[in-house]
Amino acid sequence: MRRKLFPLLAVYLFVLPVQQCKGQEKEAEIVYSYKKGDPNGIGKWYMGREIAHVMGFQGMSWLERPEREEEENTSVLLKNMEIEPTDTIADIGAGSGFHVFKMATMATEGEIYAVDIQDEMLKAIQQKKEENDVNNITTIKGSAKSVNLPENAIDKILLVDVYHEFDYPSEMLATIKKALRPEGKVFLIEYRGEDADVPIKRLHKMTEAQAVKEFKAAGFLLKENISNLPWQHCMVFVVGKE
Repeated sequence: MRRKLFPLLAVYLFVLPVQQCKGQEKEAEIVYSYKKGDPNGIGKWYMGREIAHVMGFQGMSWLERPEREEEENTSVLLKNMEIEPTDTIADIGAGSGFHVFKMATMATEGEIYAVDIQDEMLKAIQQKKEENDVNNITTIKGSAKSVNLPENAIDKILLVDVYHEFDYPSEMLATIKKALRPEGKVFLIEYRGEDADVPIKRLHKMTEAQAVKEFKAAGFLLKENISNLPWQHCMVFVVGKE
């Protein structure tokens, strides 16, 4: 475990304030507060949690590290998603496409939307898509407040270690909710904030309780938290029935 600690912590040397939006808008003032906090945070708080800096594209190689499967058990995560050949899936904060290309081989008759706010990440996915002649992946430029997905179109949404970096989590969850089909699911993958042995900085973890609080405010319910990943929660959220 100790030998893995350095690369996992070192990645956050690449954490940059990508597209930080700190304008004191009226609606933001109601939902968010601003105060000095952790040096790894942006000084903006939501429901008692400080929002973390976004990892810049300079950390792309860490996303593709060979040991990632061992550390995160990605194959088990994808099994948890129970991907069907016809599924339409969106990976929000897709990065360089680590999960995107794996899901594309499973949803062979469906569509994978790779959403990111960084042009460099989307360019990397597009290049790999063309090199490997993959036809069921669509890249989408997201924004700080929207995933920019079509409404009522997505079966499953994947969020891997990215939600805690959203500048506007309330607005983002609202657009995610609109994008989901009625029986759609959100798979929230976050390093376990309850576990001090998980070698990730505090602001880049989340507890189940905090995630449930924030998703509940957006109209979601926790269906289950699948506890078969080494260091991460695999929380499955669905839209609450009114």
